[in-house]
Amino acid sequence: MQKLKGLIAAPFTPMFEDGTLNLGLISPYAEKLKRDGVGGVFICGTTGEGMLMSPEERMAVAEAWLKEQQPDFKVIVHVGTTSYVQSKSLAKHAQEIGAYAVGCMGPTFLKPGNTDDLIRFCTEVASGAPMLPFYYYHIPTVSDVWLSMPEFLNKAQSVIPNLAGIKFTHRNMMEMMQCMNADNGKWDILHGFDEELLCGLSVGAEAAIGSTYNYMAPLYLKLMDAFNSGDLASARMYQAKSVEFIEILIRYGGGVIGGKPVLKMLGLDCGPLRAPAHNLSEEKFDQYKKELENLGFFNWI
Repeated sequence: MQKLKGLIAAPFTPMFEDGTLNLGLISPYAEKLKRDGVGGVFICGTTGEGMLMSPEERMAVAEAWLKEQQPDFKVIVHVGTTSYVQSKSLAKHAQEIGAYAVGCMGPTFLKPGNTDDLIRFCTEVASGAPMLPFYYYHIPTVSDVWLSMPEFLNKAQSVIPNLAGIKFTHRNMMEMMQCMNADNGKWDILHGFDEELLCGLSVGAEAAIGSTYNYMAPLYLKLMDAFNSGDLASARMYQAKSVEFIEILIRYGGGVIGGKPVLKMLGLDCGPLRAPAHNLSEEKFDQYKKELENLGFFNWI
């Protein structure tokens, strides 16, 4: 299986004001990401509010994004749900429409208490798309599935033949490094925390999936170029800018609640978030934009 390189955006799902899908916005959205140098998308995940959509809506979103897929712009479909039956069906659909890969987080209801239980769940899901690479989406702060990923890889490889690696959205860098070094570097371990991208690069990550790549990809690409050329001072400077922005982002709700408004500020209005996520008031939006202007954010991108 080919390992991914560069930046993969975790896109927001465009919606109209009444909460229905705004699929017509996906084509201009994809064009923006391609212009910014993004190498693909991981759709219907945390940022994309996948768990707040029906299976039929998720399939419709996947079909719209697949129209934008190119060899240098890959579409990975997150198919995670609390039911492996639903997830397997979503994975099968992703394979049928030509997705590059599928990913799945651990189930959040009756969550697995050990890696064997998690592997049984993932085996079922991955079997829905046997011809596609399967990535486990490790995001314990969201899924509350706090299990050993080195153990997962060691045990899962014998029962999930299309296992490609892990979307590693966790701050345990020791575990991430163990996963990257396991089986002579066989696995594709994708870095997941944008504000710590430099840390991931330092332990060998070559690809990253994140929400702020929707609007800050040029900054992160400069960071990666600086790192790869050995210019660590510049790489740290770019990461510091990312941290300054994300400190503000967190105060306005974080990557999802605070992220959709940023795209709106840039002229790509993806609409509101679905309940139980809340939307910023007009006053908060204006205050947020002013803070970003004072930071110089709009000059970075």
